Amino acid sequence: MARLTRMTLSIILFLIAWEGIARSGLTLISLFPPPTRVLAALIEMARSGELVRDVRASVWRAVLGFVLGSTVGIATGIVTGRIASVSNYLSPIIQLFRPLPPVAIIPLVIVWFGIGEVSKVFAIAFAVFFPVWINSHAGAREVPQTFIWSAGTLGVKGFRVLWRVILPAALPFVVAGLRTGVSLAFIMVFVSELAGASAGVGYQISVSYLAYRVDRMMAALVLLGLLGAAADFLLTGLTWRIFPWLRLAVIK
Repeated sequence: MARLTRMTLSIILFLIAWEGIARSGLTLISLFPPPTRVLAALIEMARSGELVRDVRASVWRAVLGFVLGSTVGIATGIVTGRIASVSNYLSPIIQLFRPLPPVAIIPLVIVWFGIGEVSKVFAIAFAVFFPVWINSHAGAREVPQTFIWSAGTLGVKGFRVLWRVILPAALPFVVAGLRTGVSLAFIMVFVSELAGASAGVGYQISVSYLAYRVDRMMAALVLLGLLGAAADFLLTGLTWRIFPWLRLAVIK
């Protein structure tokens, strides 16, 4: 309860400071609108139906890309973290592509897949894969060998060890990677929607920029931040409900 109170107080103080600076005359109010105008823009978007349309489109793309990227990232990370023969061949290739900014592949993805949904989901999944993979890989490598020996004495062998021993033991690392992946998913939603989209929060920012509606641009940015924060909250809440012991290992 105390943590929630501190968070609420910090947000209120931030909004008050924002309102005061925007109305102080130090900047043009049309270029730096106060939160009251941003809220009015959000209400305007909600009444027109744009808000629901854009949120639905962006959330769908983010969720699909996140699920695809994280699923492949976890599976690959667990395998490369524990099977040296696979890691020796696969990890160097992944490390070659990992430093690439995900934003840089957008033009290439559009060339390959066009400007439809496939290119957007692929770009999001590409960005999510790498932090999930590196954390899963590190977590799998940190599992004590005694766990493997104990599982072997109980008859757990082969790929069953990866699923029933390695993955549960590596979960703190995996969850850390997933939380990073969530934020990247919403970053890439914004970037991917700047080209060839007819709906979405990124599309709304692009259209508002062309119309010189800074209040709507900031409203869409606030909305994007709220969606990302809500996704992280839901992810951690679901994880802690399924695996309560992770509360001791995962950053809150």
